Amino acid sequence: MKYDFAVIGAGPAGYVAAKKAAGAGLKTLLVEKKKLGGVCLNEGCVPSKTLLQAAKTYHHAKHGSVFGVNVEGLSFDFPKAHSHKNGVMDKMRDGIAGLMKKYKVDVVEGEAVLQPNRKIVVNGEEHEADNILICTGSSPAVPPIPGIDQEHVVDSTGILNRESLPKRLIVVGGGVIGCEFACMYASVDVPVTVLEAMPEICPNLDSEISATLRKELEKKGVEFKLESKVEEIGKSTVTYNDGSNSQEIEGDLVLVATGRRPNVSGLGFEEIGLEFSPRGIKSDDRGATNLPGVWVAGDVTGQAWLAHAASRMGEVVVNNITGRTDRMRFDAMPAVVYTSPEVAVVGLTKEEAEERGIKTRSGRIPMAINARYIAENPDESGLCKVVLEKDTNRLLGVHMVGGACSEMIFGATAMLETELREEEIEEIVFPHPTTSEIIKDVFMAVR
Repeated sequence: MKYDFAVIGAGPAGYVAAKKAAGAGLKTLLVEKKKLGGVCLNEGCVPSKTLLQAAKTYHHAKHGSVFGVNVEGLSFDFPKAHSHKNGVMDKMRDGIAGLMKKYKVDVVEGEAVLQPNRKIVVNGEEHEADNILICTGSSPAVPPIPGIDQEHVVDSTGILNRESLPKRLIVVGGGVIGCEFACMYASVDVPVTVLEAMPEICPNLDSEISATLRKELEKKGVEFKLESKVEEIGKSTVTYNDGSNSQEIEGDLVLVATGRRPNVSGLGFEEIGLEFSPRGIKSDDRGATNLPGVWVAGDVTGQAWLAHAASRMGEVVVNNITGRTDRMRFDAMPAVVYTSPEVAVVGLTKEEAEERGIKTRSGRIPMAINARYIAENPDESGLCKVVLEKDTNRLLGVHMVGGACSEMIFGATAMLETELREEEIEEIVFPHPTTSEIIKDVFMAVR
């Protein structure tokens, strides 16, 4: 069948792009080999954040005495938390299916293989399209660690399917995924040890933000072994080198959270001459590849690795196809670590800006100066940092750690997108008392 627009992969990039294209009047095909929603909905963002909320609720109840809340007979029902998680996923998948039906998108289940001249074969049937969008996502990376193929060793997908709590969890990798699961399990009283090869967790974040997050997670009982490289995973132990000696730690569940890799195999990319590597498909800031009419969005590009970035990439592609010039602006892409406390960042750190030759001014304030914050987070430390261009006072970056950060970062993102200066931000009225006032108050530390 002939289509105006065909999409391979129904994750945050694919279904958003399909809806937008169909809404613009393009006859649209959406191909998905597993379930609508992709990794984010079925194996990542949504289920993990649902379980994190369950763990956070338990933790707040356990430590509610500061608010005058005392709970007797408190327990955490892990299977019930999983049931709630599954219910959320089912509702979201149904919602996506409803959207595709509403916008008359043809949805086909199966594995797609690309053919020359923008043709796609699915389940033995050939389809053709004027434009094809590839958004096949990513999968957990599997490092070459002896013993990694054992039953008690899981990746970020496998751990979401377990309905019983381990006696002790060992996390290999102190990045975003590792820290989120470490926080979740520690919050429900499971001893957790994180083994991280780098000198600090979440090394892509501002260094002070990373250090603050680590200290807060340590308060919850997470033990961190930094600069520690895993050598072998045994039946009930993990052997790691701390830089001078080999050490051994016991644990009955091991989570390997060492990053993700783009899904680029078995799709016919070589046969059609598409430029790609194990790091992803090569594209420009519009999502265009080296082949006319073939576009790419999401994790398979090897850029951003965020669900909302994937959705935006899909929008950019459709805009360019339908005549609206658009491009990705990764410097204004927010990112969140959904631990407790949360981390939310957007824009450049001071170090990144100065590496680009930009002269900066920066400042920081503790979250504890904010009335709403200390009322709701009495035992938690946090901070907010801001980076400005020195000569123009233009906002370059905002970096926060503390409760509710994920719900505030969009405001800072809008400020970056519109290139606001300090004096223009000063004129914005923030409601009081809200934690979001910290974004306005931090500029006092810059002056």
